Amino acid sequence: MEDAEKQVDCSSYRGPSIETGAYENLNRHSALQPPNALLLPTDTKSPDGGWSGWLVVFGAFLALFCSFGQMNAFGTYQSWYSDHQLSNHSQFSISWIGSLQLCTFFFMGGPVGRIFDAYGPTPVMIFGTLLLAFSTLMTSISMEYYEFLLFQGFFFGLSVASLFYPSLAAVSTYFDKYRASALGVVAAGSGLGGVVYPIMLRQLFVRVTYPWAVRASALLSVACCIVSLFTVRQKGGKKCPGRIGVKTFKDASFLLLVTGSFFICLGLFTPFFYIVSYAEDRALVSEQTAFYVLSVMNAGGIFGRIVPAILSDKIGRFNLLIPAAFLAGLSCLVFWMLAKTMIAVMTFAAVYGFLSGAFISVITPCVAQISDINEIGSRMGALYTLISLPSLVGGPIAGALIQDQRGSYTAMIGVSGSTIIFGSLFILVCRFKMNRNICARV
Repeated sequence: MEDAEKQVDCSSYRGPSIETGAYENLNRHSALQPPNALLLPTDTKSPDGGWSGWLVVFGAFLALFCSFGQMNAFGTYQSWYSDHQLSNHSQFSISWIGSLQLCTFFFMGGPVGRIFDAYGPTPVMIFGTLLLAFSTLMTSISMEYYEFLLFQGFFFGLSVASLFYPSLAAVSTYFDKYRASALGVVAAGSGLGGVVYPIMLRQLFVRVTYPWAVRASALLSVACCIVSLFTVRQKGGKKCPGRIGVKTFKDASFLLLVTGSFFICLGLFTPFFYIVSYAEDRALVSEQTAFYVLSVMNAGGIFGRIVPAILSDKIGRFNLLIPAAFLAGLSCLVFWMLAKTMIAVMTFAAVYGFLSGAFISVITPCVAQISDINEIGSRMGALYTLISLPSLVGGPIAGALIQDQRGSYTAMIGVSGSTIIFGSLFILVCRFKMNRNICARV
């Protein structure tokens, strides 16, 4: 009888109702348990780390450093391409490369999440490592616009997805109470990568030429990926076929979270694409040092991924996610719109990097909080897949606005900040649907 109780039938278990509260609170508050919750075995609850859990955090940190962190450096490529390989193309055209990266990365969240739930992280991360090496090396020899779209846009975006989602989902299975803190540390890897790669690439572009600079980034990335392959593991237990049921899309809380994220991502990455060009076009800084602005923004993101994540474990993940997103949009409309000096631009970069980093790190534990442990990978992937469209069109829309306004950044900044604020309001509705008590830790 004891052995029988330890078995979980993934096909029959439907998980807790999201509207009753966070999944992690079920075993602490029996009044919130669904009828079959008392039969849920204790080993499905995340164990909050241990040495094995923090080893997974370390491996995931490196995976995000070399994947999403390198993608955060696209502003450096955008600035370089506009003066070199793709100088005959507009900012609008070049921005499609970075937008295709983001779109592919987000769209593949669903399929990669389902593969994770079914087979664990290792197979998909091996694929991601090989593809990252291939796409980066092919980018180093690309000359035509379509080649950059294919290799740096599509294939690199696919490799980032194959490393990013399994890493975060694996960490989520090791932590419960401190899940947001652990994921914040992991997400800081992408922020650190966003600091290191722009500086490294820009220096190497000049010293060893563009092709060898990109190959050097490939070598660093593959080395980090190899360590990740040996350290990122899923918490043991019966794996369920990864799938998203119809009930997921009938869940009002999940849909509100997705809708808010949709509008936020329409403007969230625009500053990362255009902050370097903004500093150069306004003659606030020389071309040789403009890329440091992007590094400052990503440096702010390191702290934004760690500090708010730790704080969210104490005050509530949704309670922190909402003001972080709102203030990120407001900083665009106020700080960036009025930035006329280099000090002002650097200040905006640091503040926005911190606030956007908070959203990036806390959105994942928010998804995990309203999901059954066997659906974390699939739901996480579903959210990112659904926000792939705004990530695809956000950068080009910004480029089109700059072109239409004859080089003015005002309209682009206004649209970016407004969409982020608008999205935060949907997440606010989601939070109050879960718990109307304004003082509750949600």
